[in-house]
Amino acid sequence: MLVDFVIGGTQKGGTSALDSFLRQHPEICMPATRKELHFFDREEENRDYKEYHAAFKPKGQHRVIGEASPIYMYWETAPYRIWKYNPKMKWILALRNPVERAFSAWNMETKRGKEKLPFTEAIEREAERCREALPLQHRVYSYVDRGFYAHQVRRLFNIFGRDSVLVLLSKELRNEHQKTLRRVFEFLGIDSSFVPPQASVFEQEYADEMDSQLRARLSKTFYFDVKELETLLGRKLSTWYDQQA
Repeated sequence: MLVDFVIGGTQKGGTSALDSFLRQHPEICMPATRKELHFFDREEENRDYKEYHAAFKPKGQHRVIGEASPIYMYWETAPYRIWKYNPKMKWILALRNPVERAFSAWNMETKRGKEKLPFTEAIEREAERCREALPLQHRVYSYVDRGFYAHQVRRLFNIFGRDSVLVLLSKELRNEHQKTLRRVFEFLGIDSSFVPPQASVFEQEYADEMDSQLRARLSKTFYFDVKELETLLGRKLSTWYDQQA
């Protein structure tokens, strides 16, 4: 048994909704106990794939097996470990405006009690705080760093090939629900006529809005990376950096 696909990113990009939709497809087997297995972002070298496979309970009607651990896209060593496990692994990415993604991640960590700083201060101190995790990435405070998608997507293209990576936008999952899921099902090679009931992609409401000046500054921070991503994907992402677009 090999896992066929991963929803590998991005955190706060709509992966929970996508996981929920895919679980409803009769031909897909997802982990029986929880959404995120975090198997390939662990740093120990010796890996017991039996432990990994134990999370899945495939049945006769299942044609593909998959899981959703959004950190796989961001974690530097995870794609190489996944390639070693299954070089034909398919990746599904749901990318969100990196400014909105950073604010959403900060809200999540605040609610979890792992973040005590206001958003502005957390962003200003991100580089300093993330050094705590060196030589690895920081799992909590990497609000901005996770949003530099171009390097992460290129790495997956280089390791697995473009045809093995499906890149979605969060707004497509939200606004073009059935069309987007049909693309996912076709990518996985299963019945694309199945239609799960529509549900919310982003369930949270924020108590406070992001400071407009900080939003503008972060948009500038991500500008060149977004332009590079546009070239990689061959599509426009102007709404991520041009509020008038």
